[in-house]
Amino acid sequence: MYGTLSRTEEGNMDKQPLHKFYEKNRLERIKALEQAKAISAEDAALLEKGLVLPDETADHMIENQIAKYELPYGTALNFLIDGKEYVVPMAIEEPSVVAAASSAAKIINKAGGFRTTVSSRMMIGQVALMDVPDPIRAKTVIMAHAEDILQTANEAKPSIVKRGGGARKLEVRLIPADEKAGTPAFFVVHLHIDTLEAMGANIIDTMAEAIKPHLEEWTGGRALMGILSNYATECLATAECRIPVSLLEKNGMSGEEVRDRIIEAAQFAYADPYRAATHNKGIMNGVDAVVIATGNDWRAIEAGAHAYAARSGKYRSLSTWSKAENGDLLGSLTLPLPVGTVGGQISIHPAAGFSKRLLGYQNAKELESIIVSAGLGQNFSAIKALVTDGIQKGHMALHAKSLAISAGASGSEIDRVAEKLKQSGTIDLATAKKILKEIRG
Repeated sequence: MYGTLSRTEEGNMDKQPLHKFYEKNRLERIKALEQAKAISAEDAALLEKGLVLPDETADHMIENQIAKYELPYGTALNFLIDGKEYVVPMAIEEPSVVAAASSAAKIINKAGGFRTTVSSRMMIGQVALMDVPDPIRAKTVIMAHAEDILQTANEAKPSIVKRGGGARKLEVRLIPADEKAGTPAFFVVHLHIDTLEAMGANIIDTMAEAIKPHLEEWTGGRALMGILSNYATECLATAECRIPVSLLEKNGMSGEEVRDRIIEAAQFAYADPYRAATHNKGIMNGVDAVVIATGNDWRAIEAGAHAYAARSGKYRSLSTWSKAENGDLLGSLTLPLPVGTVGGQISIHPAAGFSKRLLGYQNAKELESIIVSAGLGQNFSAIKALVTDGIQKGHMALHAKSLAISAGASGSEIDRVAEKLKQSGTIDLATAKKILKEIRG
């Protein structure tokens, strides 16, 4: 039904129609994307009508459905990832995120773009057992029967095995009792499962449930539960960038000064969990927006990311920024990213389907590369703003339009109220209402 991208063999597009993209209206942006060969004519027509989720589909997605809650869907430009250019979809309600991602990507593009690495896509299913009489002996027995257990797991989901995936490895973790916390000992078996292009929650849960009786028999314990873990430490994606100081100059500050202040800000986030929480939230602004746009489970990604941030025993920043030997700014971000390209709402939500075509990714690993790059870009833009102009200058300028709408402005009034709000120096709802009243006489 829908056309495909008409990009060059290098995966690039005609960028000229995208010039001053942010100044265009919605329909002009859609046309520009089509002219740039980022989307097909069929998809352009679809966008004009809107990426509407049908009522019947929505009613089958959740219980007690009564309406659909919409988010703004935008596109971040300038992303060059592993030599390929992308228009990155972002579904988010927060002003400045899309603009910040595009701005960061533009600078990093000039410096050669993002470089990524993705580990093996292995998901983890857990079976927790209690009251195991001899945990050490039980571990030995379980590992001796590892092949039998893996076979049982794979027999529970033969379809994934037929496609080349399935349970690959077994691991046993002994969690001792903690008298101070009042928690008992747990005997935990990890199934490492290759779910191929799916995030694989149903696959993992089915396999974990299937092996519970056997684990009870061989350990003498009591199975508490079998469930996936969203802490996907065997599914890590890393994005890196290298930015010359010549690209960092800002408002009279030298590139060296901006670089050093970015590094100091990153050190602050590493040392202080209060700062780290906001630092990481900024990263997730970029990550979540793409995850939502592509129909993936953003709560799973959030949970895994924050668990990864605390892997040292203290909650720390997810990204690192440092100085290269030649003075360049080096950025790096690693995240657990158990996303999928099939299954769930990816296959049934019109917006998720469109995002897949817009990005033109070939597999889940490529999607991971895109998402982690969006997170690193967002982080760079946020820190750079914080240590130069301050975060509010750009954010509040965009927030002014939202306040204008909240005040009751419509049509051309929105831009007029927003502009006068910015000029007033007091960007709040009360001022917006006052300005609107004055405009209307």
